[in-house]
Amino acid sequence: MVLEVQEVTLAIIVGTLAAIVYSLRVLVLMERRIARIESHVENVVNKIMREELKIERTLKRKKR
Repeated sequence: MVLEVQEVTLAIIVGTLAAIVYSLRVLVLMERRIARIESHVENVVNKIMREELKIERTLKRKKR
């Protein structure tokens, strides 16, 4: 069974579109992971800032 030029072209186009859709899916998953990582980093930074403020307050009290 020999494929005609139109069928080969259509197969190439469909394959390319499938690859694009798959790549977009992977990118969306990666973006979600990165967003989750950023939120964890933000939580850690907030905890560190709270601790720093506590340390500064205690140091100010000790100076008096």
